[in-house]
Amino acid sequence: MEVELSGHYGYRRIIRTMTPMVLMMIVISIYSIVDGYFVSNYAGNDAFAGMNLIWPPIALVGALGLMLGTGGSALVSKTLGEGDPDKARRIFSMLIRITIIGGIGIAAVMFAIMPWLARVLGSDEAMLPYAVLYGRILILVLPAYMLQMEFQPFYMAAEKPQFGTALSLACGVTNMALDALFVAGFGWGLTGAAIASSVSLLVGGGYPLWYFSSRRNTTQLRMVRCPFEWQSILKSCSNGMSEFVGNIALSVISICYNWQLMQYIGADGVSAYGIVMYLGFIFAAVFIGYNMGISQVISFNFGAGDKAELKSLLCKSLVIVGVCGIVMTALSEVAAHGIARVFVGYDENLCAITTHATRIYMLSFLFCGFNMFASAWFTALNNGTVSAAAAFVRTLVFELASVFVLPLIFGIEGIWLSVNVAEILALILSAVLVVAYRKRYGY
Repeated sequence: MEVELSGHYGYRRIIRTMTPMVLMMIVISIYSIVDGYFVSNYAGNDAFAGMNLIWPPIALVGALGLMLGTGGSALVSKTLGEGDPDKARRIFSMLIRITIIGGIGIAAVMFAIMPWLARVLGSDEAMLPYAVLYGRILILVLPAYMLQMEFQPFYMAAEKPQFGTALSLACGVTNMALDALFVAGFGWGLTGAAIASSVSLLVGGGYPLWYFSSRRNTTQLRMVRCPFEWQSILKSCSNGMSEFVGNIALSVISICYNWQLMQYIGADGVSAYGIVMYLGFIFAAVFIGYNMGISQVISFNFGAGDKAELKSLLCKSLVIVGVCGIVMTALSEVAAHGIARVFVGYDENLCAITTHATRIYMLSFLFCGFNMFASAWFTALNNGTVSAAAAFVRTLVFELASVFVLPLIFGIEGIWLSVNVAEILALILSAVLVVAYRKRYGY
């Protein structure tokens, strides 16, 4: 399927073009779910809880790659729209190189402090060795994980979204096959799950690095020799700050949820939250994939000065996001019990907790798609400040406050309700921002 950033995008073209990006993100979101299924069923609840406890800080660092990829791809697409492909290639190459260098340094530090980090996150003695083991194995491939996250938005900027989908599918199949072999077949438990994920991350980050550096690459983007241009790097970081803030917030909030749940329920609460988030990852992947794809089209038209197309993209995107939110919420309400049984069917009490939590938490998808798109909208317009502010208030203000305040009023129910309250408040803020900046950008 040939994809071009230019030209008018109607509903059919939007859906056809964005589907590969959505599928790519869904497949990627399944990685941790597959690990969770095998660990929960073959290694036990302590190993499952330890894995869920240590994953958020690793995801937080991986978000640096997404920040550079999202912000950088918006700048690259805008530059392509302005008719300067050589500069676009230089920006692309710089960002990939700085990610590799930074990833190696961060990985070395995190490997050394992993036991301390697990304790700070609230690990008890039963969970501690599992958390450290899983964290240290994954941290060895941190640069590849960061690259995998970074390349995702660039597939659309390179007009090759189907390439990202195919690669993600290959990584997903690799991860699932190795999980079945190492965990279920060889009985390696959590170690096997960590190795399976590491191999898939190496493929997901390493193969595109080779492709964009090779002669087989026929896209507008490729790795070229270039000096570091700090202005472009800083602009990319600024553009992608909202995605970084969002991922930081997701990690921080996950840590806070886990901490609160340890106080109210214990390890069962952490396990239940982990399963809820698995479903949340898949649903959020729909919005993330759509935003990654449509952002490049928005940035291109912004660079080309086509205000009529910008308005059309905004209106159509709001309709698509709204319909997807309704469908996903309905599916989660129906499938909650079945999903819980897949992971923790061996424990009726834990299964009941997970089912109840899922049905409350997933109501948030009626609102969160609009908030995620609003943030992506301003990123695509190269206004990282507004985008980051919206993401910061939505998560690190509204949701973080809710997860600590609401349990004081409603007990454990307050923890599950927190995300819904936060998303409703954020929806009001998103609407105000989109309307307030309408004249400035002419949409």
